[in-house]
Amino acid sequence: MKKVLLLLLIVSLAVTAGCGSTNTQAPAPKDSSIKIGGSSTLAPTIANCANDFTEKYQTWKKVNAQLPDEQIVIFVASGGSGLGVNSAINGTVDIGLVSREIKDSEKAKLPNHKFYTLGYDALTIAVNPKNPVLQVKPNLTAEEVKKIFSGELKTWQQLDASLPNRPIVVAVRDLGGGATQAFDEAIMKGTPITKEAIQLPSMGALAGKVQENVDAIGYVSVGFVQADKAKFGVLSVNGIAPTSENIAAGKYQIARPLIIITKDKPDDKQQNFIEYLLSENGYKAIEAMGFVPVRVK
Repeated sequence: MKKVLLLLLIVSLAVTAGCGSTNTQAPAPKDSSIKIGGSSTLAPTIANCANDFTEKYQTWKKVNAQLPDEQIVIFVASGGSGLGVNSAINGTVDIGLVSREIKDSEKAKLPNHKFYTLGYDALTIAVNPKNPVLQVKPNLTAEEVKKIFSGELKTWQQLDASLPNRPIVVAVRDLGGGATQAFDEAIMKGTPITKEAIQLPSMGALAGKVQENVDAIGYVSVGFVQADKAKFGVLSVNGIAPTSENIAAGKYQIARPLIIITKDKPDDKQQNFIEYLLSENGYKAIEAMGFVPVRVK
């Protein structure tokens, strides 16, 4: 059985959304695949669920005897939370993936959709495991984090006199990522990120930058950290570490919801997969990726 396609870019969906057709030939058969796209944090989890679902059932008839005997085809695309919302609005995806709060203005454009919170992610303040800050200053205040990411503190020695006099390399998500909004709301509160920050197109790329540069610091999803603990050092914020217990209890302040946007009345195939995501299967997948799951009623 072929693995579900996890696209690293959403170009194909974007092109589909923006193109009309002047073809005078007979229309192609209706596409019965399920298209899912958005948050680069949530997409790998949903892709894992789609793989498991596809391998378990293989055809829709095995999911439900009332469905056709057709191969299950589910596409999962990663492109950021903003794209997840916009693609749900314009109909280029059947399920949008978002890893931040959905704005009221966005909800107003989605009157015929439902929103389900599958779990919570925390943005860890992560550094390279070889960075001496882990021994010298393992706990930062929220104000110190803000000063680092705004560029007010430019070297590690400015953070603490016993640290090396080397530039702090700030790594952040691009503006389309849900992490950007969540970090701004929790820490920056409107203060701009330093112009010298390296903007990365996905959470995976951000995590990679922290792994490869001893002087880098970034807000890396706890799911990525849990998946490869040896390659990250994590700092506490205001004395609170981003543990599952602290996140679930609301003690760790840099946290965000993991949300799927579905149609109010999805077709039968979409509904069966949505129910799979909202079941114990989805709960376990969220937990396995290092996030804090919630059981959706």
